[in-house]
Amino acid sequence: QVQLVESGGGLVQTGDSLKLSCAASGLTFSSEAMAWFRQVSGKEREFVAAIDWNGDSTDYANSVKGRFTISRDNAKNTVYLQMNSMKPEDTAVYYCAGKRGAIRWSPRVYESWGQGTQVTVSS
Repeated sequence: QVQLVESGGGLVQTGDSLKLSCAASGLTFSSEAMAWFRQVSGKEREFVAAIDWNGDSTDYANSVKGRFTISRDNAKNTVYLQMNSMKPEDTAVYYCAGKRGAIRWSPRVYESWGQGTQVTVSS
């Protein structure tokens, strides 16, 4: 049974930093491209960042480029999202997701999903 468990969400102020973690089990983590998505109630789930199976390739949404960093530790079956210089518009539920093959921006092609963790940035 595949499980992705996010942690690290919370309430921060504008300009603060936060680091999310996603622990994976039940899949061959080192073969998976991993991504972070976020969703605000009533809106579509949007791509935030992705990393390929060995960490050599990453991609970011324009809205977070230069502020967020995705990384992974295959020995720990964990993917991270370091969020710096946070803004109120970063407020959302953040989800990690995995898929075989290459990085993609569409949430529809991701096969495994976590339950999400709430991130709130106050102004």
